[in-house]
Amino acid sequence: MKNILVTGGAGFIGSEFVRYMVERYPDYHIICFDKLTYAGNLDNLLPVSDEPNYRFERGDIADREAVRQALETHNIDTIVNFAAESHVDRSILAADAFVHTDVVGVYILLDESKNHGIERFLHVSTDEVYGDIPQGFSAEGDAFAPNSPYAASKAGGELMVRAYHVTHGLNTVVTRGSNTYGPYQYPEKVLPLFITEAIDDRPLPVYGDGKQVRDWLFVHDHVTGIDTALHKGEAGEAYNIAGEDLRHNIDVTHMLLAGLGKPADLIKHVPDREGHDRRYAMQADKLRALGWQREYTFERGVALTIDWYRDNEWWWRKIKTGEYMDYYKRQYMARLAAAEGSSES
Repeated sequence: MKNILVTGGAGFIGSEFVRYMVERYPDYHIICFDKLTYAGNLDNLLPVSDEPNYRFERGDIADREAVRQALETHNIDTIVNFAAESHVDRSILAADAFVHTDVVGVYILLDESKNHGIERFLHVSTDEVYGDIPQGFSAEGDAFAPNSPYAASKAGGELMVRAYHVTHGLNTVVTRGSNTYGPYQYPEKVLPLFITEAIDDRPLPVYGDGKQVRDWLFVHDHVTGIDTALHKGEAGEAYNIAGEDLRHNIDVTHMLLAGLGKPADLIKHVPDREGHDRRYAMQADKLRALGWQREYTFERGVALTIDWYRDNEWWWRKIKTGEYMDYYKRQYMARLAAAEGSSES
């Protein structure tokens, strides 16, 4: 494991992984391969841009020739695949990009990995493949029950990974992360959305009653979990990377407002998202058995995240224009208007 292609490495979790690996493993060559869609951002990689063991290549995992060229040019022996369309709300508005990247793109990566003799292929997935979990905790052997187009596309990609391991003997590992948060997260996701909106004293659109339950994982802990699975995971296996810290969305929202010193009346309960899963929960015993452990409590992680967005307006203000605002209006304006109408009646 010397030449690692990190696909989707300019995104939120992918860039954290690139920064971490470049620093932790100076003898590895880390090549970031990213299409630079709306959520891919080279600003995320500025801290390592001058490091001698880092390179960036622009490319699409669904472009077979671009993948083949990257593998050959850099003599790649290992792939860590973060590349994905990842936002549930966008998958409800338009699912085609999710199928293209999360299924077709994964297939092309796997096929070229087989042809190139890749030594290890780690695929980054999500707890959402398990679907809604009314009680208990999901384990790696549980059946998939995806409920959004995003979750279905991730499940489809995972099944393709399994098929290439079983059929072709490709050395694959899958990780399934829970709700991840932290610095450099694109502000369509709930924590950076609410933090940046609250900084500007704008309303926070909470879906439904806000009693949905999510399992929260700080991005650094997610990345160390991937590192553990990459180096110690058994071929053909999947590993949950769980925060094991369950919170209601409404409670998280109040926690953010308290940390920012903002009033609770910024909260606006809006009509719920279609097919919104009520509860996600995983256990991470299998990964802990390989030596992984979390470093960050939710309270510490949230405080660090709030401070980062406060201190780095240069990063997020230029994002929240243009395409972002078009998406925000499509997703939230009618809901916020409905919430205002309901509160006046």
